[in-house]
Amino acid sequence: MAKKKENTTSIGFEETIWRAADKLRGNLDAAEYKSVVLGLIFLKYISDKFDAKFKELQEDEWADPEDKDEYEAESIFFVPAEARWSVIQEAAHTPEIGMVIDKALHAIEDENLSLKGVLPGGYARPELDKRRLGDVVDLFTNIQMHAAGEEKDLLGRVYEYCLQKFASLEGKNAGEFYTPSCIVRTIVEVLQPYEGRVYDPCCGSGGMFVQSAKFLANHQKSLSGISIYGQELNSTTWKMAKMNVAIRGLDANLGSSYADTFFSDQHPTLKADFIMANPPFNLSDWGADKLQNDKRWVYGLPPSGNANFAWMQHMIHHLSPVGRIGLVLANGALSSQSGGEGAIRQRIVEDDLVEGIVALPSQLFYNTGIPVSLWFLSRNKAQKGKVLFIDAREMGTMVTRAVRELDEEKDIKKIAETFDAYRQGTLEDEAGFCAVKSLEDIKAQDYILTPGRYVGIAEQEDDGEPFGDKMKRLTTELSGLFAESHRLEAEIKKQLGNIGFKID
Repeated sequence: MAKKKENTTSIGFEETIWRAADKLRGNLDAAEYKSVVLGLIFLKYISDKFDAKFKELQEDEWADPEDKDEYEAESIFFVPAEARWSVIQEAAHTPEIGMVIDKALHAIEDENLSLKGVLPGGYARPELDKRRLGDVVDLFTNIQMHAAGEEKDLLGRVYEYCLQKFASLEGKNAGEFYTPSCIVRTIVEVLQPYEGRVYDPCCGSGGMFVQSAKFLANHQKSLSGISIYGQELNSTTWKMAKMNVAIRGLDANLGSSYADTFFSDQHPTLKADFIMANPPFNLSDWGADKLQNDKRWVYGLPPSGNANFAWMQHMIHHLSPVGRIGLVLANGALSSQSGGEGAIRQRIVEDDLVEGIVALPSQLFYNTGIPVSLWFLSRNKAQKGKVLFIDAREMGTMVTRAVRELDEEKDIKKIAETFDAYRQGTLEDEAGFCAVKSLEDIKAQDYILTPGRYVGIAEQEDDGEPFGDKMKRLTTELSGLFAESHRLEAEIKKQLGNIGFKID
């Protein structure tokens, strides 16, 4: 009897695919192996999209299914004959499977200029087990991009899941390409990017863009309402982002190449409506000495030893008259006075750009234990002259011994709803969690923005027991504990004496 194939489209299928693909790793390190897996997912994605259109054109007697223009008209990548998944599937269990995949990827790049230099290679390398590679090809063959209902985004979900798993594997290097999705979702839910220009100046693998698309889908809004712009310095990560947005069907301008945002701004004239970013924490040696007269430093020259306020001012420079910013920064930016940071922070607050600050819990990141906060800035605040402070440090649930996540329904929703109420002017302060303060209140705190200074301590729940009765009860209980302690001490001495130990 033939072995029944596992249903990879059932709940948890991402983990099934990950485990199968993980067998490929062998002696490759995570950084190399990442490109192998993600490249294969992308190849399957564009093949499925092409095949669906190819079959549609075959049924039209007036259409030519090999006409490249038919695909480009609908922003579908053209896949030449030698690169189609059927060819790869047929070669899955031959020694040449690695060469077949490499050839396919090169052919796709040659036919699609926007992918030139983006797709990975090296599938023919000796250290990549070809038998296992064939097994993974078989598994991917069972995933259909165009299945109905909730399964229509299978490969996008697999891509995102694998990014998360690689972040876990790479640990301290994960920050180069991955921001925990719960943090990204929080930023997106607060900013609410329904329509306009969305920009991330240090976009990593494109997580901010993916979550923006999900936000629109959840609110039954069309992707056509937003335009996506991004930039990334790391070449490998930039390629991952290009694949990630493509696999989600997003039309994104990530610049002509990977580049340093401070020195080679890929979108110099952009004024964005939504800017979301997780810049490198406390980046030193970022080139301040070469950019001292840069027009972006409206609020002051950022110190050479820390780029936090360089990133923030870069984003403010690119903000439209109605734009909003959501960014992640290490907590030091909330209170630092060194290198002129205090003065820069003061001027930004006085310019009434700061809409809200959220102190996040620890252990959200794979690569660092540095405590961080979310900054929300706006050119057109609903509550002029006021700032919302949220202390979310007690939120979240430990999903492993080392990593915490914010729950979408409980934690993220509460933060987003708190911002909504604040903007509508209906929010009431909640001791220990949130407070709305005036710019004068912040001035009195020397422009330090640490939420704990403003939200206070959570009120303890009243158990109804009168204070006098409670003290009497606690005194009685403590007396009993002391008496029991003395009794046990005497008993131990007695037992030790019985077996010959001399007790002084």
